[in-house]
Amino acid sequence: MKKIEAIIRHFKLEDVKNALTQQGVAGMTIMEVRGFGRQKGHTETYRGTEYAVDFVPKVKLEVVVADDRLKSVVDTILRSAQTGQIGDGKIFVSDLRESIRIRTGETGADAL
Repeated sequence: MKKIEAIIRHFKLEDVKNALTQQGVAGMTIMEVRGFGRQKGHTETYRGTEYAVDFVPKVKLEVVVADDRLKSVVDTILRSAQTGQIGDGKIFVSDLRESIRIRTGETGADAL
């Protein structure tokens, strides 16, 4: 099993969610996060005063998939989250040793 964590722009969340749902992804977790990458934030002007926005608001999406579905799910996230602009986000993939469904006690791929 693989855990996919994708940091994406807020306005791309619905596109990504709909694309993953069409791919048959059964569940996902969404968190609002703030951070910065190479762009190191940006400056904005509010009521004539310029201020630095060090941490840019993003959405973190977590999905757990079977190993054989990894490439198609990652490709789907890439395709649906990409704008071509700096700050589109990142995708991280990690191995997942175990998953357990609390309600039934099912483990492994059955718990997905």
